[in-house]
Amino acid sequence: MRVLLALGGNAMASAEGRVRPGDQIAAAAVAADAVADLVARGVDVVLTHGNGPQVGNLLVKNEVAAAVVPPVPLDWCGAQTQATLGFVLMNALDAALHERGVDRRTAAVVTRTLVASDDPGFARPSKPVGRYLPAAEAQVLVEHGETWEDRGERGWRRVVASPEPLEVVDLEAIAALVAAGFVTVANGGGGIPVVADEDGRLRGVEAVIDKDLGAAVLAHGLGAGVLVVATDVPNAVLGHGTPAARPVGQVTTAAMRAYAAEGHFAGGSMGPKVEAACRFVEQGGERAVITDLRHITDALDGAAGTVVVPERKP
Repeated sequence: MRVLLALGGNAMASAEGRVRPGDQIAAAAVAADAVADLVARGVDVVLTHGNGPQVGNLLVKNEVAAAVVPPVPLDWCGAQTQATLGFVLMNALDAALHERGVDRRTAAVVTRTLVASDDPGFARPSKPVGRYLPAAEAQVLVEHGETWEDRGERGWRRVVASPEPLEVVDLEAIAALVAAGFVTVANGGGGIPVVADEDGRLRGVEAVIDKDLGAAVLAHGLGAGVLVVATDVPNAVLGHGTPAARPVGQVTTAAMRAYAAEGHFAGGSMGPKVEAACRFVEQGGERAVITDLRHITDALDGAAGTVVVPERKP
């Protein structure tokens, strides 16, 4: 079984949301234990991850230093966090695999994801990133070419495009490592967004790709049978926050999309996870799982989590 496991960015932070180096190393060890348990069972695991908190830290450094050195572009922030988190996860995975007596090596790939240069998101940047700033401080960054919006009493906040991921540019390199037996970390943060110019040359763009949608593209490209979207709750929930709240167990793509259309899943949290799960299964995946790290093994056995399956053939 080949599984693409997508860790949320907050899975690389402390329970309180801190992202100090020690916090991230400790969180990586927890995630690595779950991965190593799967590998020890003979599951072929490819790992991807979010990077929102880590990119947020870099953006703060950009803001603080903007009057002294030019801000680093957002695609560079993505590349830097992919490399850093890949390094941290490799160390944690090596240790966890060694503890279990599993002779597997690890690798991390700084990964580019192609998006369309005419994606509507570029015309209407709407994805908020980073922290709120006073108008005067935001103006310094506007002068560096960034887009900021006045959000009222809280201050100004940067907004960027969030285009659709089309394909993983470095898929062949990732597939070669996987085929060679490496437990591979790739496509962090949904991938570094790049567009193709008229001459076919790739260039990075100021945008962020949804990590879960990027994971679905990577899982499909690698021929994974299962996409696991790891989050901080054991199941997707209908009627979240109401007395009628109930977890979703096994469900077809059609039923899951119907629940989404009814507004059960928030756009900034569970919504993209549900969309990614449905896309993956609709494109031929065996099933997609939404659950927390503690229940991954049981979810793969069909005993836990939200499991999205294809429609039954007549």
